[in-house]
Amino acid sequence: MSYNAALESMDPATRVFLAGLLLFLIIISIITYVITAFLLGRVFKKAGIPAWIAWVPFYNGWKMLEMGDQKGYWSVLMLVPIVNYAALVFHFIATYRIGIKFGKDGTFVLLAIFLPSVWLAWLAFDNSKWQDTAPALTTVKYD
Repeated sequence: MSYNAALESMDPATRVFLAGLLLFLIIISIITYVITAFLLGRVFKKAGIPAWIAWVPFYNGWKMLEMGDQKGYWSVLMLVPIVNYAALVFHFIATYRIGIKFGKDGTFVLLAIFLPSVWLAWLAFDNSKWQDTAPALTTVKYD
């Protein structure tokens, strides 16, 4: 059975439901993109990067990786199957280093891993200051 034949054999109520579901998903995706770009723009502004970059797909990921002292091309490699797992690791390393540069504890990266929207909102609206010279890795002193 071809796609067209399957679509034509559906009753009208099912077609309306699927069209409504698709429209709902598109609207949710647009809202999510706008909120994420807005928050990322505020974080970029705090770091001295123009806020408009947050609205450009892939380039915003590139700049975020560079903020975390990683190679920006990993944002494009997120599209490549299997390689995207390695790119995700570099993304998490970048979020760890971004947190350190904003004066956060190293465990702050857990928020970025499990609740990235909360992590981004926290960085966007708190009073932390960007310190580009902050050490990328922290040392633990035992007494």
